[in-house]
Amino acid sequence: MIRKFLPDPLLTLGLIALWLILNRTYGLGHWIFATILGVAIPLLVQPLRPVPVFFKKPMLAFVLFWRVGLDVVVWNWRILRGTLATGSNVPKGDFIIVPLQLKDPNGLAVLAAIMCVIPGTIWSELAVDRSALLVHVFDMKNAEEEIETIKNRYEKPLMEIFQ
Repeated sequence: MIRKFLPDPLLTLGLIALWLILNRTYGLGHWIFATILGVAIPLLVQPLRPVPVFFKKPMLAFVLFWRVGLDVVVWNWRILRGTLATGSNVPKGDFIIVPLQLKDPNGLAVLAAIMCVIPGTIWSELAVDRSALLVHVFDMKNAEEEIETIKNRYEKPLMEIFQ
C-alpha cells in the first residue's frame, strides 16, 4: 500500500532534502512544499522508469563512483594539456564503436552519464538493438585500448551491479 503513494522512498527523501538545502530555509512552508514535491515527482515520473532499480552490489557501486571521480580529475588534466599543446602534440580525436554486453536500461543510463561526465568522451549513439555504442574520444591514442578501458572500467562493474 505504501509503495502506491511512495514508489521510491529514497528519491522522495532526496528531493525533500535537496529542496531544503537549495533554499537554505527550513520553515514550515518549505517543509510542506518539499514534501509535496518529494511525493509528487516520483509518482509523475514512475511511468518513465523502464524497470525498477536493484543494486546487486552496492559496495561495487561505491567503488565505481570513486573510480569515475578519479577519471574525471585525470581526464581534466589530459584535456588541459591537449588544449595547450602545439604542433605534433595536438590531440587527435576520433570515434570508436564499443560492443556492449550490458543490456539493463538502468545500467545503460548510468553508462551514458559516466561517458558524458568524463571530460574528453561523449556518448554519441546507441545501436537500436543495444549491442554497440558510438563514443567520441578527445585524445585517441589507441582505439582498442580505449574500448577495453570503457568495457573494463565501466561496463563490467555496471553489469555486476545491475544484471
